[in-house]
Amino acid sequence: MLAEMGVRVWAPRTQAPALSSAAMPVAPPAAAASVAAPAPVARPAATHPPAPEPAPQAAQASPVATLDWPALREAVASCQACGLCQGRTRTVFGVGDEQADWMVVGEAPGENEDLQGEPFVGAAGQLLDNMLKAVGRSRTGTGAQGAFIANVLKCRPPANRNPQPDEVARCEPYLARQVALVKPKVIVAMGRFAVQALLKTNEPIGRLRGQVHHYEGVPVIVTYHPAYLLRTPTDKGKAWADLCLAMAQLPN
Repeated sequence: MLAEMGVRVWAPRTQAPALSSAAMPVAPPAAAASVAAPAPVARPAATHPPAPEPAPQAAQASPVATLDWPALREAVASCQACGLCQGRTRTVFGVGDEQADWMVVGEAPGENEDLQGEPFVGAAGQLLDNMLKAVGRSRTGTGAQGAFIANVLKCRPPANRNPQPDEVARCEPYLARQVALVKPKVIVAMGRFAVQALLKTNEPIGRLRGQVHHYEGVPVIVTYHPAYLLRTPTDKGKAWADLCLAMAQLPN
């Protein structure tokens, strides 16, 4: 009908018949594909002996541990290891015979100690002097008649408050070095904080009295602080028994 109307008709060329699958050329199989390739086998990593772990470093010794008496005094006088240095008047190093066989360790300086730079002064110091005198000792004596007296802390805590753990930890190397230099045959620990610093225990003094403890191989006798005895004079008899126990530790 379109041709009769004068419209040129276009028709697609005849397509070549589709090749059957049988007639389609097949590529020759690859030689490698003729045999199934084995699955890759994971090879164990080369074994090497484990590198030795570095040996734990030994705790670095405090530089204080090598100081002699003059250097130790200077180190204490210039110490700024904790905030107590900001409010002190003077450091309180210690007093007495530096080769005594008897060493007394207190807690921390009070107001009078801070002003004078000497441990155990005032009423508590007078009581301590009387206690030492009763066992034939004094802070000014030497040899068998002497004693070395020191505190755990070398600076006064504000308003005589209790020492804080970090303050004790920072000041402890000074006390440890004093013990090492004095080489006492017995240590009398007076007061809770002296006991805690030396024996590393929170047990109350009442439970630790009457026993022989040790610090770096040195016998330690626990007793009450003279300031406590001034407030509780009924316990002076117990303190006397502690001093007798300390005397018993000395060689005849």
